Amino acid sequence: MKRTLALGGVAAGLLASAAIAAPAHADEVPAVNLANTNYAAQQVAAFWYGQHKANLISATPYAVETTVPTKHVSTGGVSASDKAGVVGSSGDQKAATGNLKNVNLPKTTGKVFFIGADDKPHWCSATAVQGQYKNLVATAGHCVYDTKSNATTLDKWVFIPGYYEGKTPWGIYVGKTAYTHYDYSVYEDGDRDYAFVTVYNGVIPTEGGTSGGKYESRVYPTKWAAEWAKKKLENDKTTGYSKLQVVEINKLSPKYGKETAVSVADFAAWNAGKDLKGNGPWAEGTSASAPVEIKKEDYRSWRDSYVSRDGSTLFWRVKAAAPAAAASPAASPAASASASAAPAQPEYRYFKRTFTAKVFKGYKVVGFGLSIGLKDVGTLGSNVGGQGLAYNQKIGTGIFEFGYPSGSHPDGNYAFSGKTQKWAYGKTFKAAAPSVKAEELVGIKSSFTGEGSIGSAWLYRYSNTKRLGYLNGVTIAVSDTDGNKRIDTNVSPYFDGETLAVYKTAAANWSGKIV
Repeated sequence: MKRTLALGGVAAGLLASAAIAAPAHADEVPAVNLANTNYAAQQVAAFWYGQHKANLISATPYAVETTVPTKHVSTGGVSASDKAGVVGSSGDQKAATGNLKNVNLPKTTGKVFFIGADDKPHWCSATAVQGQYKNLVATAGHCVYDTKSNATTLDKWVFIPGYYEGKTPWGIYVGKTAYTHYDYSVYEDGDRDYAFVTVYNGVIPTEGGTSGGKYESRVYPTKWAAEWAKKKLENDKTTGYSKLQVVEINKLSPKYGKETAVSVADFAAWNAGKDLKGNGPWAEGTSASAPVEIKKEDYRSWRDSYVSRDGSTLFWRVKAAAPAAAASPAASPAASASASAAPAQPEYRYFKRTFTAKVFKGYKVVGFGLSIGLKDVGTLGSNVGGQGLAYNQKIGTGIFEFGYPSGSHPDGNYAFSGKTQKWAYGKTFKAAAPSVKAEELVGIKSSFTGEGSIGSAWLYRYSNTKRLGYLNGVTIAVSDTDGNKRIDTNVSPYFDGETLAVYKTAAANWSGKIV
């Protein structure tokens, strides 16, 4: 829906949380960082390249609201706010038509990967767009902005053009800064559900590959303090750690610690190399109880020693000397000889003990940090090119759609796998989807299904020879408009002068290298 902001003029805002106020002036566009340092970007790339690209391979389409009721709008609806135009370096060219038998797929199309609100890896479709620094990606706004948890942005965001089953033919491009319309970032207005993201130069692993290392924070006195530190690390885009968790620890402190029962494992660590069944001497601040002899039936193992299930008690056994066999006065000489010849059965004595130490009890944040050898492969545009941008185009324009549709139709027919790039062709018409706060969309007839379709590029005047055209929309939802349980329509925000303003702001920002 169109909104008239108090600040007047073009309401082009940047991806931000709902708490961020509108810019003080129309020409101010605040930036939201995805990875704002080289180190952070390196760690993001390592996350996706690490463990033999396991996170890439296991990623699933982003399960947000995708299949929604839409309707054709015959009166009202979207309209051009100014005269039509195009920008970009692809140049004016003879457009392809939907009658082509063989469509040459664009190199610019790929997938964006990120961590969703469920802390699992997901992906959407996206495309490279021409910009001043050849570093721009366009996709749906909800493939950048986390509408599920209301976090500012999705984590570990990267673009991979030409992605196929773990292959990254032109490298990984880590997102640096994300831009979208103010109405989407604040109101989640579906009519403005698009985003432009600047990306760093692409990288591929060097021959050294990837490796990992453990992370441990300092000791915090309370669990609350450790949880707060963990949250701060997770929200800090200058770090790149994963699988962070808070663990309880006991730190030996002979001077300031409090005497308390400790586990056998902790006591052994503080007394490395010493026999815990012996008499010490023990490390300063630690002590062991005197061995307590127990009955055989209280010993719960066939081994010579073991630790109780709760880890607090050490149990062990030692061989005892066998008692001498006494001959019975009534026994015959032969029986006495037989008894003395029989071997004595070994007998054991059984013991247990517990341990104490002067400890400072606290909590640590632990996790895993990835490191990687990376090689720079240049800018996104230098490797795959970039689509231009078209805006204020008339309704009824022919459009090619390129993306990675996935999933089944409502009737259960599994139409697309999401593994390979697909295309569709249709002419735009006015549409609306109230469930996603969208009253002024454009639609095309398309059978693209599932969440993988989200972010698919709509290209105006697409050249089948040059594989370039002008971006004139991005898929934000799919729909079954005739009720036959088959997806027949895809919808996009209408690209107008306000879209152009967001694009221009993003396209003018440099990203640079990360290695």
